[in-house]
This record gives sequence, C-alpha cells and structure tokens, in this order.
Amino acid sequence: MNQHLKKLLDLRLKAREGGGEARIDDQHKKGKLTARERIDQLLDEGSFRETGMFVTHQSSNFGLDRQKIPGDGVVTGYGTINGRPVAVFSQDFTVFGGSLSEAHAGKICRIMDFALKNGLPVIGLNDSGGARIQEGVASLGGYADIFLRNTQASGVIPQISAIMGPCAGGAVYSPAITDFIFMVEHTSFMFVTGPNVVKTVTHETVSAEELGGAEAHAVKSGVAHFTAANELDCLTRVKKLLGYLPSNCEEDPPFLPTEDPSDREDRWLNDFIPDNPNKPYDMHEVIRCLADEGDFFEVQEKFAQNIICGFTRLGGQSIGVVANQPQSQAGVLDIDASTKAARFVRFCDCFNISILVLEDVPGFLPGTEQEWRGIIRHGAKLLYAFCEATVPKITVITRKAYGGAYDVMNSKHIRGDMNIAWPSAEIAVMGPKGAVEIIFRKEIEASSDPEEAVKMKTDEYREKFANPFAAAERGFIDDVIEPSQTRRILIQAFGLLKNKVDTNPRKKHGNIPL
Repeated sequence: MNQHLKKLLDLRLKAREGGGEARIDDQHKKGKLTARERIDQLLDEGSFRETGMFVTHQSSNFGLDRQKIPGDGVVTGYGTINGRPVAVFSQDFTVFGGSLSEAHAGKICRIMDFALKNGLPVIGLNDSGGARIQEGVASLGGYADIFLRNTQASGVIPQISAIMGPCAGGAVYSPAITDFIFMVEHTSFMFVTGPNVVKTVTHETVSAEELGGAEAHAVKSGVAHFTAANELDCLTRVKKLLGYLPSNCEEDPPFLPTEDPSDREDRWLNDFIPDNPNKPYDMHEVIRCLADEGDFFEVQEKFAQNIICGFTRLGGQSIGVVANQPQSQAGVLDIDASTKAARFVRFCDCFNISILVLEDVPGFLPGTEQEWRGIIRHGAKLLYAFCEATVPKITVITRKAYGGAYDVMNSKHIRGDMNIAWPSAEIAVMGPKGAVEIIFRKEIEASSDPEEAVKMKTDEYREKFANPFAAAERGFIDDVIEPSQTRRILIQAFGLLKNKVDTNPRKKHGNIPL
C-alpha cells in the first residue's frame, strides 16, 4: 500500500477510536452512546461528511504534548436529516473528557460559520467535562468564540442543543443562547457550579441530578425545552422538531401534505366549553382536535403549565400554538408563563412560522410574590413579542379574555390578523362578580339583601359583557363562529395569510424589557 495512503488510513482509524476501547466501554456502561454513534443515529445513513478529523491541540503544558488524539474531543461535519442538510458537532467524552480546548473550540466555530454561510440548522450534541484546565485562558477564550457565533446565528438559522452528558460552568451558556435544549433523563446535567461548589459556598447538600438534571430544568427552571428517556429517544425528538422548522430565516417551514380533511367538523366542540365559567377543561383536547391527524409537539411541557406552547400542522402548514390552559391555575398569566410564551412567539416570528393563539385567560396572577418578582416587566415581554411579530397571527377566544391579558394575547389592537371567538367567549375588563362589587359598591351596601343585589347585578353584567358580541360590534372580533367550524376556518385563513407582508419601523433592534 502507498505509504501516504497508509498514513491517512491510520490517522482516520485513530480518530475513530477516540479515547480507546476501555473508555468507549465506560461510556456504554453509563447508558450513553459515543459521539460518532450519536451522529449515526441522528443523520441519514451514509450522509455524514466529517470536517476537522485531524485537528489536534497545540498545547505542551502539563504533558499534553504527549497526549494527542486526532479530532481533539469533538466530531464536526455536515449531513442530512430526512434529506435536508444540517451541520452538527458532537463532543466526545472518551477524549480528554470532552473538555474544550482552543483547537476543540475552533472546530465548533468553523462548523458554525459554515452553517451560517450556507443557511443550515446547527445541532450541538454536548457531552463535556468543561474547559480544559491545562490550557488556561485559551480554553475560556474558546467558549467566548462559540458564544459570539451562537449570538450571530440567532434568528438566522435554527440552533438546537442536545445535552447528552455533563455541561457545566461556562459551557452552559452556549446551549442557553440556542433556540431549543434537549436533555436526557438521569445522564445529562447542566449547572453553572456543581454540587461540591454549592456545598462549599451555600452549605447546601444537593446531588447533580437534583441541582441540574433533566427533571430539575424541565420543571423548575425552564432551561430544558424537552426531556427524553434515553439518547435514542432524544435524537428522534430532535429530528421531529426539525420537521416543523425551515432551514433558515429566508425560507418557509416545510409543508407536509395530509389526508386529514381541511373541512373536517367536530360537532362535540360545540358543547365542549363547560356552562360553569369556573369549571376547567383541557386545552390540549382542543389543540389535538384542530391539528392534522391530532399531532401536537409540545415545547416546555412540564414548565409553566398554565400556558401551552408547541408546534402542529393545519392543512399541512407548520403552525406555532400558544394557548392558555384552564386546567392549570385557570390559565392565568404569571411570570413563568409570560416568559415561556414570549420566547416561543419570538422564535416563530424569526423563522416565518405562523402563530395560532387559543385564548381563555382570566388575567395576570395577582399577589405580592408576582409583583415583587416583576410581573409587570415579565408580562411586558409577552406583549412586546406579539406586538413585534409580523408573521400571520390568528386568535381564537374560547372563553375568558379579561383585563390586560385580553390585550396581550394577540388582540386586534396589537396586529392580530384575524381574531375570532366562540359563542362562549367573555370579553371584559374583569370577571362579572368582581366588576359588580366595584361598580355598584354603594348600591350593594345600601341594599337590604346585599347577596341578592350582587347576584342580580352580576347577571346583568354577564348579559351585557360576558359574550363576544360587544367586542364584535366594535370590530375587535372579526367573527363569532361555531366551534365545530374552527379547523376549516383556520386552515382557510392561514392559507390566505401565507403571503402577508408586514414590517416594523427601521431600527437597529428594539429594547425588549428583559
């Protein structure tokens, strides 16, 4: 064999072996795949083209010059998912614990630059012990180089992070800037400082799982958008998410033909909303009823459950859904719900994904905790996001639309393109009883039977305002429809809005109330 060819094959073999058989076995014993196995599961078979296979670190500190493995702990390249090109990097924990060196960071930066220039989604598979301590500030600089590219790519190409192992310290901020974070239960962790540092500084004893595991970030912090039972499930869900997204901000989302009739009517929706305005129902049932084949891909399912966000399709068209959930806190808007929905709305607007709002909201959550934590500022994020968005936006009011929350949830006043209501809709400044107790306070106090007076005035107020027709008379509602007709009307409306053109005033960027 030609000696040059032999050298090439030997180097490729060494690169593919990573940290060696023993470390690969350790990875498998933890229920984890190797960096290359993950890429093989994620991309279409035979489509991966590796870049930077022969890159090695250039450090000689602490004996590193005697430890060089081609690839330097990260596999980078491009391939296809369901025939669509994507860029990918996958950290290799078997090589230096997946630690980030200057060379390692350089490889990630180059594949991100390639993705940005060519309009490709970029997927990062994170499994790293953090910065390579032996390189000192060079490794820290490598993180900053990546953060800059994450920021420059934001809103231009979809960025997806899958946390497949540890992700600690400065490493967490790259995924945090990306659009969506997936975590694997029991084997992935994210934290700025680990359990040992926490114990030293705050004297709290906490495990890695409790501090920064998938469940902690899915339920408590909202950092994780999706969790998966294992790595194969995680990679499958990444692929499903990509199916709803365009490759970049200049493209439309993929269209998926459906056999689900666009004129399908669901008569049970006509009687779905409870007669008792205080009785909850599950908004998921409404979403699945409207969606093609009942399919709905929820985002941050376990966080701020009083609002639902996720992707579906209507007549084959990719749609982002934002819906109040009466089953959780009556669907009220609080700090977490506002920030969750605001970021989702802004993502949809970045990538030309039309937005459907299903509204049943009694208002913003009152109380000292919410006020002192800044519900005004955080609620304004959702208002800002809807005001700023120029994609097609349709609102369906199923029941309550009270107070400032009516304005915020994509009302006509903030450029909602089509705002329709079910006959059960109640649009008012506040609920009937609360309004009556304010408007008729003196009259009620003077009454011989205050309880009866409240009841009589409440019925009068409900008759006047607890319906959609007063708003429809002013043009704030475009139509009041039979619930069973909703799917047909939405598909027709989104079809008409497909070529919508709307713009914001020329500016560098706005100043969203962060």
